[in-house]
Amino acid sequence: MSTREASGEHDPIIESIDQLVAPMLGGEKPKSDWRIGTEHEKLVFKRDDFRAPSYDEPCGIRDMLMNMREFDWEPVEENGNVIALKGEDGAVSLEPAGQLELSGAPLSNLHQTCAETGRHLEQVKEVGERCGVGFLGLGMWADKTREELPVMPKGRYGIMMRHMPKVGNLGLDMMLRTCTIQVNLDYSSEADMAQKFRTGLALQPLATALFANSPFTEGKPNGYLSYRSHIWSDTDPHRTGMLPFVFEDGFGYERWAEYMLDVPMYFVFRDGQYIDAAGQSFRDFLDGKLPALPSERPTQSDWWDHLSTAFPEVRLKSFLEMRGADGGPWSRICALPAFWVGLLYDQGALDAAWDLVKDWSMEERAALRDGAPKLALDTPLPGGKGTMQDLGRDVLAIARQGLKSRAALNSSGDNETGFLETLDEIVASGKVPAQRLLDLYNGEWNGDITRVYEHSF
Repeated sequence: MSTREASGEHDPIIESIDQLVAPMLGGEKPKSDWRIGTEHEKLVFKRDDFRAPSYDEPCGIRDMLMNMREFDWEPVEENGNVIALKGEDGAVSLEPAGQLELSGAPLSNLHQTCAETGRHLEQVKEVGERCGVGFLGLGMWADKTREELPVMPKGRYGIMMRHMPKVGNLGLDMMLRTCTIQVNLDYSSEADMAQKFRTGLALQPLATALFANSPFTEGKPNGYLSYRSHIWSDTDPHRTGMLPFVFEDGFGYERWAEYMLDVPMYFVFRDGQYIDAAGQSFRDFLDGKLPALPSERPTQSDWWDHLSTAFPEVRLKSFLEMRGADGGPWSRICALPAFWVGLLYDQGALDAAWDLVKDWSMEERAALRDGAPKLALDTPLPGGKGTMQDLGRDVLAIARQGLKSRAALNSSGDNETGFLETLDEIVASGKVPAQRLLDLYNGEWNGDITRVYEHSF
């Protein structure tokens, strides 16, 4: 989640719809300037007893962040607590229970993305080894209860944790127990954004299936392959879901702004503090009628903050965020941007991908979204046309051609298609990562969930 810093002195008051669509309109870039931003979260654990370290214990989360300064990261503080780092590779930040996230820099190609990921993992491993700390690439804690997990000292998290139980049953699990991989991508125009949004949203269940990696809850199989994805279905209906309006004629920046105006608020940031506005209306804020700040009207920064508080499978800010994948190891961190860049950054591939999904009804799209967390690649396709595994073969072929067309080569002359190989293996076998973990749990591990920590970075 975003790390807020102080606004500038000249933060304009919002007075028109043009200011509401400005972030989205300002995101338009010529294709030559399109970049790839990859975000990935990791679970942090103590190697001696597998517990999640607290923020302020010796060799805890704070000390890890401070130790990373030796790699030229600059600390970001909130109320005297270091809660993030800034550097050339983007930002390192904390999720609510100390999950460590790299929000990578905007990069030109997947070779750079994977090199960035490798640098980051080497840095955290080096720091972790000194403190007896390890890192785990899963979609969800396999063995921890909510009560066993620490809470990081970030103001927005306290507000969200108080609000979540009022609107869903699993929001605290989302905050405390899950990890994801995400990729952020650019667009050239409103029409280009809309085609990418629709294609990405329709195919998000396939990404969920391919990256499904959260089959355990509190030490036992939970009946799902991506329980992380299931959690989002009972987090907050006002800010999640498949967004039928995205597929309607006329969808664009203003329609997205209207949706965001109807998403209930969480907070307002003033003078370094988060003010609780959970459940209140941004429309009231525009009219100077926000109960949390009577007579005040929102600034552009308030709107930017609010744009980060909706959590659909695809999200629009000044770029598009693909949000459907569970956390995983190094190879799958690199595979997710390869999947989406191959599909969305070449027009021929984008058109071919959209042709596969454009005739699905909203009911069929919802059925895929509901089926993927449990059935993964065995999820049946609309019209009895095979399963998600069959769709995976077709979509990966399109993505591979899209990456070939980009012709982004490394120093050895290799293009970007090699980053899809781990997904090729998953589709060929029909077995997603969660199913391989379940095989180990029911076989070699003999039901001992602590063996999952052998798969740490």
